[in-house]
Amino acid sequence: MPTPEPLSIREPLPAPAFEPLPVVLAGARGHGRSHLLNIHRLEKRGLVRLAGVCELRPLDAAELDGLGEPAQSDDFEALLAVTGARLAVLSTPIQTHTDLTLAAVRHGADVLLEKPPAPSYAEFRRMADGVAAAGAVCQIGFQSLGSHAVPAIRELIADGAIGEVRGVGAAGAWVRDEAYFRRAPWAGRRRLDGLDVVDGALTNPLAHAVATALALAGTTLAEDVTGIETELFHAHAIESDDTSAVRVTTAAGFPVTVAATLCAEKSREPYVVVHGTRGRITFWYREDRVLLQRAGHGPEETVYGRTDLLENLVAHLTDGTPLLVPPDATGAFMRVVEAVRTAPDPLPLPAAHWRTEPGESAARRVVEGVEALVDGSAEQLRLYSELGAPWASPAPAEVR
Repeated sequence: MPTPEPLSIREPLPAPAFEPLPVVLAGARGHGRSHLLNIHRLEKRGLVRLAGVCELRPLDAAELDGLGEPAQSDDFEALLAVTGARLAVLSTPIQTHTDLTLAAVRHGADVLLEKPPAPSYAEFRRMADGVAAAGAVCQIGFQSLGSHAVPAIRELIADGAIGEVRGVGAAGAWVRDEAYFRRAPWAGRRRLDGLDVVDGALTNPLAHAVATALALAGTTLAEDVTGIETELFHAHAIESDDTSAVRVTTAAGFPVTVAATLCAEKSREPYVVVHGTRGRITFWYREDRVLLQRAGHGPEETVYGRTDLLENLVAHLTDGTPLLVPPDATGAFMRVVEAVRTAPDPLPLPAAHWRTEPGESAARRVVEGVEALVDGSAEQLRLYSELGAPWASPAPAEVR
């Protein structure tokens, strides 16, 4: 289950010429609450109808305010069968994604699946191949890839606005306290009960930074990746990483780096920078905001619209609108997940390099100077060890 990010909706569809599609939501609390509210919004537009909710504990009347009385069950397949759902929205623990997606398509439902799609590349392929074999459709929930800024930036690059691309860097500096890592049994875990989970800064809360950087680099398919280096650390007492960096070598011949931390002094908007020989493009992907800086021109800032991924899925099913984030478009991202999964376990940061501060719900750990390192990585396309971080050793793990 991913970290909540706003479902920014700015480009609604016209009034539908079809009956509302029945949808089942699996995972309606936590981040799932944002999906519940989005379904409510689309219900008002006549696009969908909430037919069922799958939760271990049924939602009460207050949680369902305005959404009627959908069927509720902790048995997902039974709920699909009784509701005849056409759509399934899955906001459940990472290790459940593949099995629940395949259950949905067996029952004739198409799927909006939260990111990350799966905890391993093998599970991702099992999911994607199973969806294709069923003749079904799956949209992966990278909301940032619904931003109209993404194709606009790609067009700027293709038109040579910033010259030849030298590389793409992304930076994410967020704050998460100890309660965040206690919110669920799988939180902060690489494995649980013998199953891969691969929760971590790069693969879950700041996964959008990775996916968006790869998308702007034109590196979306698994085969677009030729090598991956990782540096994984944690300041909190967890199994997974909370301060990490990755560098992807691309078939296009330039690197993509992402540096992320959940141990910042304060949270900042994550961003992606495309470096060119004659300029640069900075994209704050949660705000759909783009800054173009190039030789011979003044800075140009633009805020773009965004298409909601559930709306896009409905449009795909009803009028053939192209799907924005099909599984194969996240193949390169899943190569990064696999590299994190197979890398040596994250190293604990020595206590001399972090301090404890009060958090929103519990204590949190702040890594000294990590914001400058995150920004430095995006600017210089380097990993923490190459930027001189005193705790970033040994050399990065490399996967090819």
